[in-house]
Amino acid sequence: MAGLFETAPGGGAAIALDEVETSILRSFAVQMLELIGPGPAGPAEGGEADPLAALFAEGPSAPPDDPALARLFPDAYGEPGKAPDDEQRSASAEFRRFTEVDLRARKRDDALAVVRSLDELSAAGGGGGVLRLDAEQCRRWLGALNDLRLTLGARLEVTDDGEDERLYRLPDDDPAKPLVMAYLWLGAMQESLIEAVTA
Repeated sequence: MAGLFETAPGGGAAIALDEVETSILRSFAVQMLELIGPGPAGPAEGGEADPLAALFAEGPSAPPDDPALARLFPDAYGEPGKAPDDEQRSASAEFRRFTEVDLRARKRDDALAVVRSLDELSAAGGGGGVLRLDAEQCRRWLGALNDLRLTLGARLEVTDDGEDERLYRLPDDDPAKPLVMAYLWLGAMQESLIEAVTA
């Protein structure tokens, strides 16, 4: 079970993580939370949240400038690599306005689930040990691992799966090498989690 997920007895998945792996994963998840940013401001002190207002909360209509955020929150209309026409740009802006707030919240929840489960593992095992995830936690971890890979892929300017070969050929002294190793490691972990939950 070294560094990869396996199906856990009784359902879910399990992975053995040492203290360094736990620390790296936690750091990535915290950075993801910082990248996504805080949620909408809550109610004023002593007040209660208005569930109807939350239901109709509007988000931004323009795509993010940061390439990693643009990969996490892509336009809904148009073809990748092609400039959208006015109709596609307008439809994407409208779609984004009503979906991005919820999408950001889900991505925050996924990253928080990773942080919390790693914190529990560290508290129980002194930093490392066997992490066991139930079905809901597996879903959250899959979402977070996917978001982390998309973010690292954007930072590494990976445009498709065929570019993995280029990453394998980087010399050891290339400054991008640590990010590449993390990108490939997260990919293997994500793939093993998918296999564990679908077995």
